[in-house]
Amino acid sequence: MADPADEQSSREPSAGESPGRPRPGRAVKGTGAAAKRAAVVRQTVARKASAGKPSAGKPSARSEPTPQAERTPQAGPAPQSRPGPPTSAVRRPALPVAAERRPLPQPPHGAIFVPDAKVALSTASVYPENTAAAFEIAGRLGYDGVEVMVWTDPISQDIEALRRLSDYHGVPILAVHAPCLLITQRVWGTDPWTKLLRARAAAEKLGASAVVVHPPFRWQRQYARDFVQGVWRMAEETDVRFAVENMYPWRYRDREVAAYAPDWDPTTEDYRHFTVDLSHVATSRTDALAMVDRMGDRLAHVHLADGSGSAKDEHLIPGRGTQPCAELLERLARSGFDGHVVLEVNTRRSPGPVEREAELAEALAFTRLHLATAARIGSTRH
Repeated sequence: MADPADEQSSREPSAGESPGRPRPGRAVKGTGAAAKRAAVVRQTVARKASAGKPSAGKPSARSEPTPQAERTPQAGPAPQSRPGPPTSAVRRPALPVAAERRPLPQPPHGAIFVPDAKVALSTASVYPENTAAAFEIAGRLGYDGVEVMVWTDPISQDIEALRRLSDYHGVPILAVHAPCLLITQRVWGTDPWTKLLRARAAAEKLGASAVVVHPPFRWQRQYARDFVQGVWRMAEETDVRFAVENMYPWRYRDREVAAYAPDWDPTTEDYRHFTVDLSHVATSRTDALAMVDRMGDRLAHVHLADGSGSAKDEHLIPGRGTQPCAELLERLARSGFDGHVVLEVNTRRSPGPVEREAELAEALAFTRLHLATAARIGSTRH
């Protein structure tokens, strides 16, 4: 039968793509309605960002990109041995990160308080353009940073090249997505623990605070058997958060295949940190907010995208599907969420670069609007 993972791998860039070189900021070219629409969307983003800025004396919603020379990455040589499960029981706190998250102070009636959560662009969101283009677009549109999807693009695997792109465009790297897809089975070797070690080393050297990792495929039997304890061990060796992402069952017609182990739903296991992906929730046909409730204070990372409940992993622009994207953002803001909200959307069917950039501007505007509006709604309820 057809491979149910085709949609997931198809939204990743194809092998052999030229990485490109860092380029100075360029004007977006286009003619006719498309160019006008893109200009309007960008103006909308600017207006919303301006409207959401706090007045003097209030904390800023966004920080300026930190020059690389001022960062203090937790660099160090990557361990040479496979982590595997710990040799003794791992100490696991009853509430692993509850102390880190506190409700936001309530602003005056009618005021807007923008939370500290940063909004980032996944480099996968610009496909079929490459990693270098993602930094340029993120900087031009005003994203707070990027999440690097490590895949077949050589630049995505090259720490020094990523550092140069970050410095050149003034766009911090906030997270690293380990190469866990079917298309990346040979990226950074074939051993899954080596991939996680290299992802952790990249995050530490680049100043990223999170590594996103998928549950193992079911056929990776030994890796799956040791996965929960092994991830705990790696998490205790670094300040980088290993955030395990929810996936979905593969479907073909009326058949359902359990492709991930221990489970596609990470909340059935004891992980220190989670990533919730709303497109994956839609594909699994589960309740997004109920899953977020199960994750609780261990939710450290969000992949924001929409979906309609199709068997395909759609990664729609937020607001174009059936998922509670706006409600989730409002919940995050009211709870004082301090992780990252990453736009991981599919723009591969955009007619061209102008339209793609307009879609990414729309996604950013949606996210900033609902993160800011949430505090205002909360303040009128108290």
